[in-house]
Amino acid sequence: MRVLDTAALLYWPVTQIAGGVCATSQQVELERVSPERFMLVNSIDVDWRDVDPQWLSEARLVAAQSGDLPRLSDVDLDVLALALGLNAELFTDDYRLQNVMKNAGLSTQPVGVKPAKQVWQWQLRCTGCRTTQAVPKDVKTSKQGPVKDCDICGSPMMLKRAR
Repeated sequence: MRVLDTAALLYWPVTQIAGGVCATSQQVELERVSPERFMLVNSIDVDWRDVDPQWLSEARLVAAQSGDLPRLSDVDLDVLALALGLNAELFTDDYRLQNVMKNAGLSTQPVGVKPAKQVWQWQLRCTGCRTTQAVPKDVKTSKQGPVKDCDICGSPMMLKRAR
């Protein structure tokens, strides 16, 4: 069983996509990025699945443990939840998804880029008092900027690689 990230849906030949498992939330993303590709992919045998809430909760926990959660989108979390819930290999070019999967001890394959070479851990670091803390599992996701405010001094906390 193969879980396919949106990169596979965009760039692979349809013969490679057929039989893959994808989250239904990827359909909206795919249609937004490439309406033509969306129509083509919907005409082949793709196993579109809604994500079980239990699997999504597990995905958030695993992503928080590696520290990648704040920078994963809702679609990324759905794809991750499918891979974790089905114990399936994930095909993705997203280095954050590769990192979460490797931290969880699961396998991943790149779609069109070289695979991630290292497994990283991330933590939150305050820009004011420099205190650090683990990434909480209930943190909001965003592609950039501060993750939350420091509980000690109120300054923004940024995502930094744990040393």
